Amino acid sequence: MSFLTQQKNGLLYHTSTVLEGGGAVHGFSSRLGGVSEGEFAALNLRGSCADSAENVRENYRRFCAALGASEERAVLSKQVHSDKVRAVTAADAGKGLLRPADYEADALITDVPGLPLFVFSADCIVILLHDREAGCVGAVHAGWRGTAKAIVQIAVEAMAAQYGADPARIRAAIGPGIGPCCFETDDDVPQAMTEAMGEAAAPCLERRGAKWHVDLKGLNRLQLIASGVPENQIDTCPLCTACRPDLYWSHRRMGERRGVQGAMIVKT
Repeated sequence: MSFLTQQKNGLLYHTSTVLEGGGAVHGFSSRLGGVSEGEFAALNLRGSCADSAENVRENYRRFCAALGASEERAVLSKQVHSDKVRAVTAADAGKGLLRPADYEADALITDVPGLPLFVFSADCIVILLHDREAGCVGAVHAGWRGTAKAIVQIAVEAMAAQYGADPARIRAAIGPGIGPCCFETDDDVPQAMTEAMGEAAAPCLERRGAKWHVDLKGLNRLQLIASGVPENQIDTCPLCTACRPDLYWSHRRMGERRGVQGAMIVKT
């Protein structure tokens, strides 16, 4: 298993070999290859900012086109750091991009072909899920609050309940996100993780002086394993968004004046 860097029509994005093999198309965007300018240069997928709607729409078009998908059918998540999962249907096509999203969710799941599911990050963890046999996919946004609420485990459970997915068949790719090198916190974050996961969280929590360094990717990996996803079917991107502002949007490095990258998966 490994994360691969792809370049197409000026875009740089990542794919995971764990999600290859048919049944779905996916990608994790970087900030390179779009049309946005200035502080939003270049591939900004964040609509709720000072970037123009035309630029954002074109960025979606380019990213989707690179993956052979249609931005007109894309379904975006209205993320609120929750444990909410939305089962997406054909009626949701275009929501969040071409028309308002009438829901809040930090995970999207579907068994409908041709609906690109999007989640977003500017340091938070993004996870893509696929059960080829059940014919369903999922996209999860897990900041530290969502991780403490076990959003990725809830998404796996929802895929099983809605579509008959088997955790033992699910393949998961954890995309670029802030690493423990840069995610420095006070006591509140490790306390929340310990309350949620008990001693299982300890390997991902390291005290360095007055601060903690927290491995959010590692915590989500442990939650996937606890859900029944085999460890050898989980791929984790090693790249830290805060370390590489040349490649990624990072809230920790840039604050609110920045864009977001996206993770997309579509059942074919």
